[in-house]
Amino acid sequence: MVVKKNLTKKVLGLCVLSAISVGTIHASDNVLKPETAIASDNTQVYVTNRPNPSDRLFESSAVESEIARINKLLKNRRLAWMFENCFPNTLDTTVHYRVQDGKDDTFVYTGDIHAMWLRDSGAQVFPYVQLANKDPKLKKMLAGVIHRQTKSILIDPYANAFNDGAVPDGHWMSDMTDMKPELHERKWEIDSLCYPIRLAYYYWKVTGDTSVFDADWVKAIELVLQTFKEQQRKDGVGPYKFMRVTERQLDTMSNDGLGNPVKPVGLIASAFRPSDDATTFQFLIPSNFFAVTSLREAAEILQTVKKNTTLANECTALANEVETALQKYAIYNHPTYGKIYAFEVDGFGNQLLMDDANVPSLLALAYLDADKINDPIYQNTRKFVWSEDNPYFFKGTAGEGIGGPHIGYDMIWPMSIMMKAFTSQDDAEIKACIQMLMATDAGTGFMHESFHKDDPTNFTRAWFAWQNTLFGELILKLVNEGKVDMLNSL
Repeated sequence: MVVKKNLTKKVLGLCVLSAISVGTIHASDNVLKPETAIASDNTQVYVTNRPNPSDRLFESSAVESEIARINKLLKNRRLAWMFENCFPNTLDTTVHYRVQDGKDDTFVYTGDIHAMWLRDSGAQVFPYVQLANKDPKLKKMLAGVIHRQTKSILIDPYANAFNDGAVPDGHWMSDMTDMKPELHERKWEIDSLCYPIRLAYYYWKVTGDTSVFDADWVKAIELVLQTFKEQQRKDGVGPYKFMRVTERQLDTMSNDGLGNPVKPVGLIASAFRPSDDATTFQFLIPSNFFAVTSLREAAEILQTVKKNTTLANECTALANEVETALQKYAIYNHPTYGKIYAFEVDGFGNQLLMDDANVPSLLALAYLDADKINDPIYQNTRKFVWSEDNPYFFKGTAGEGIGGPHIGYDMIWPMSIMMKAFTSQDDAEIKACIQMLMATDAGTGFMHESFHKDDPTNFTRAWFAWQNTLFGELILKLVNEGKVDMLNSL
């Protein structure tokens, strides 16, 4: 949905604008404030747009200290204000922590949709892991996310989003797939099984805590391995099918719910993209790269922590097989850019050349440690996706970046601009990205799902926690890398 906010262009101070929510699922009034302070370029005083302390769902002393530290370092008050709004947004508005069956358990809303995506939740809390050793409460919350993700995979490894308990009359229960009341949606996306491994691996590396790698976690990894192998399609199409009665073409699958055919070549089929749109050719290249990295991380945990050499070797063998297939089938020799990675392939020789803003994307491969930043093919691909040769690259008077068919023509996702900054080795390029992000928040101090290339007040999703926290992650990374002077030159 598109939420339009008609902002007065000649604001001299702070004004208050009522938030407009459109769609079938609304944000709770006590979670996201119904009034949002709108800042103009001339605003000298910035008022926080965070919920009142009593309305925040989770508070971390380490996160609050980090916000105070960064705000002291940043001289650009607007940037400091945006960081203060965005970085804690996941904690403020989406985290539901409790203890269940003697374990930490954390259910994480995606924002305005009160369901937990394995992808979003893993990405939303990822930036807080680096602070876990400074705050036992935060560490327990993060362990709770890992436990909840493990529990979710055991419910159904093919599902992308889950309810907080059984909801028999859930929004998508009529989908023609093996729905369960615990599932919000059952779109098979490779990255849904990668993000939980990424989070658990980083949590372990930072904290040294191995308690999250219990028997259930090992069972979940066994299911991940089984599901990936099923979707290599070597022994038929596998058990997964999906169809939906919908007016949106990419919300359902062709061929009686099986999607377009693929030739078994070692790659893993993904019915849907991280945008929740159906794939055209089911070997989704960014997600296959992500799977290789995730399988190797799982193997390291299994070998080092669990001493499970057999399962570790299976993960490593599959990672090697997929990596070999990527080098054989994912590369296209472009007449302008040279060798680049295709977005999707089918093993028959068909390749789709584009990129989508959602992560994992081709642009985000280096951010996810799924490819080396200096890999010449990655660098060629990076140039291609940030050009008008990418059909979903849009450039207008407000900004430029990558979108995708999920929202459609001319709508740029801030996530793509952030990924350009995350993967840049050029301070001038990074600075331009930050300036663009600051100029396209519609004055709200928050990131949005997408904005129109010529009008940032025409945007989708006023409350999208992943984008907000990702912006905070980016600013924190730049500060920690010693780029304060660059940020203060904005």
